[in-house]
Amino acid sequence: MKKDIHPNYREVVFYDTSSEYKFITKSTIETTEKIEMEDGKEYPLYKIEVSSNSHPFYTGKKMLLDTAGRVEKFNRRYAKKE
Repeated sequence: MKKDIHPNYREVVFYDTSSEYKFITKSTIETTEKIEMEDGKEYPLYKIEVSSNSHPFYTGKKMLLDTAGRVEKFNRRYAKKE
């Protein structure tokens, strides 16, 4: 097998910024931030906007997540001119 062709597969903390939910899973994603978890270990950190903890399909709640101003941008672009 060739050496150094596979990405680094390691444990990473994914942090849902909308619900402040953190979970550890294995991933090859490259990150620059780190976080220390309750177990005392330091893990790479990757921030996400939606996870199963905050997505309306999984929670059963209707929730408008407009973190990037998409609604306002749409309304400005397609607003009727008087």
